[in-house]
Amino acid sequence: MAAVIEFAIAMSEAISPVRTPSGAQLRLRIGIETGPVVAGVIGRHKYSYDVWGDTVNTASRMESHGVVGRIQVTERVARAVESHYSFEARTAVAVKGKGTMTTYLLVAANTSSPRRNLDAAVGP
Repeated sequence: MAAVIEFAIAMSEAISPVRTPSGAQLRLRIGIETGPVVAGVIGRHKYSYDVWGDTVNTASRMESHGVVGRIQVTERVARAVESHYSFEARTAVAVKGKGTMTTYLLVAANTSSPRRNLDAAVGP
């Protein structure tokens, strides 16, 4: 799970120097969930690999209900990596198809992590 968090941080860092034609900084909303999925190849003429399941839908909701420039995770993810990362609990968020959920925004890496402060990487 820490690898997924690190990848999300790297995506945020990679996009930060990119500007729109008007000069505005591009920023991402990133959502993360963990759990079982089903994956496979679909199509007969043009093949496509895809992943389905409630875990995918919940991760999508974490992104769409998230905060621009921040990484939002479910409680399950926050608990899984809480020894390496610090999170800020959000007030209850009404998540489409899931009801009210407590979600968490990534704040910083703990001292046991190679990353010390994520504020610059993930924004305010």
